Amino acid sequence: MSAVWEFREMNFHRGTKRADVKTYLTAMAEIERWELERVRVYQDGSRYVRLRRKIYHLQRTA
Repeated sequence: MSAVWEFREMNFHRGTKRADVKTYLTAMAEIERWELERVRVYQDGSRYVRLRRKIYHLQRTA
């Protein structure tokens, strides 16, 4: 069994409240099993978020 990472990149507008971003990312983590890899907050207030999750490729043995 080998694991491969899947990535998802998102950008949030500077007008998006921090609590709303937190709620959205928490739902992604709990429901779809994403984990936070990187967050960047730019000078203009926008946010770049990169999530990752493992994808398992199962191999048949018999």
